[in-house]
Amino acid sequence: MAGATLANGVDPERTVSGIAPLTEAGSDDLSFFDNIRYADDLAKTAAACVIVDQRNLRLIPPQIGALVAKDVQSAFASAGQALFPLAIAPTAASGQAGLSSRADIHPTARIEDGVTVEAFAVIGPHVAIGRDTLVGAGAVIGAGCRIGRSSRVGPGACVTHALLGNRVILHPGVRVGQDGFGYAAGPTGLKKSVQIGRVIIQDDVEIGANTAVDRGAIRDTVIGEGTKIDNQVQIGHNVKIGRHCAIVAQVAISGSTTIGDGVMIGGQTAINGHLTIGDGAQIAAVSSVAGDVPAGARWGGTPAKPVREWFREMTLLSELAKKRRSPRKDDE
Repeated sequence: MAGATLANGVDPERTVSGIAPLTEAGSDDLSFFDNIRYADDLAKTAAACVIVDQRNLRLIPPQIGALVAKDVQSAFASAGQALFPLAIAPTAASGQAGLSSRADIHPTARIEDGVTVEAFAVIGPHVAIGRDTLVGAGAVIGAGCRIGRSSRVGPGACVTHALLGNRVILHPGVRVGQDGFGYAAGPTGLKKSVQIGRVIIQDDVEIGANTAVDRGAIRDTVIGEGTKIDNQVQIGHNVKIGRHCAIVAQVAISGSTTIGDGVMIGGQTAINGHLTIGDGAQIAAVSSVAGDVPAGARWGGTPAKPVREWFREMTLLSELAKKRRSPRKDDE
């Protein structure tokens, strides 16, 4: 199930029923080791079994079982899903299934069998919700929205002007489909630019708590299949995000930016509007992106630039600070 191989000499009948970090694992737990800085924790662990890569197998204590994997994190994630299948997606807070009598469901809404709508949720006119989807307590699904099958809309989330695919997960407090920030400055002040686009969220997207995804202004905001977005991210109007991207907490993406497939963006990064981030690019945390990023590039810093150039600049500044002198004094 984990795509790993049992190390030589390990009893194949050994069982595990839980997962835990090395320092807390007991005799029934599975853990993992992929960073040499935790070698002391590995030496003292009481875990039943540890997932490890081939190069670190020699560090596993003899009494500990070992599963050898090429990708330790992926193997541990697979094992966790097998042991705790109910933790893969949110479950109903009430523990009940079906349509709550305390939910407000418009009579024109089309809801397939197996849908759960919890208390105080609001389902607007002409909404369509697919089989095995959960709408959590206090969530709002606005008029005309479509939600696919086996999706999860967390408590207090709000979805308007949006089409959601299958197996989409929106954690509590997510906001999808509200107006983007658009105004025309003039002599009498700021005139609002109408926002009439939609949000399209494709299959297998997961969006963390309190993230906001603005509707398009005059075209759609799109999030591609398999993309994972962390908590407290801001996605502006007309943004297009490709497939299987990873966007970490407190990232801000300004309007009309296009992000390719497989892009990874570190936490607290700001991306200017009307830019293109190429396929497979990686942006370091706490960066400020002011220009287009080529496909496959690794950028970081403020303003963001190729990481080698950024590291050289940081090294030079550090050396200057240690010398306690400025570049002008060096020239003198």
